[in-house]
Amino acid sequence: MGCYFMVDIYISDPEKQECYDEYIRKVKPIVESFGGEYLVRTEDLSVQGSGRFPDRVIVVRFPDRKHLDDCFVSPAYRSIMDLRIGSVESRIVIAEGM
Repeated sequence: MGCYFMVDIYISDPEKQECYDEYIRKVKPIVESFGGEYLVRTEDLSVQGSGRFPDRVIVVRFPDRKHLDDCFVSPAYRSIMDLRIGSVESRIVIAEGM
């Protein structure tokens, strides 16, 4: 059974795009070092229903919850997380399952 990290991203300040792009470049090898496999990374979206329309959606599968948790509390991740926090709004959902 895997553990899925799903996030939708909202870029409210286009001037901060470069900072977010730097985060994306740096986060991928960290996630992969903890067994994370990117299943979806896209700006090509279609939304059903009402509410905010995300600019980007990302889905990552980890082997289990421990790998996911270890990734996002690691010193490597903590050293770059302010790049994301300072540049975009995001909503994260974590789900365990097949």
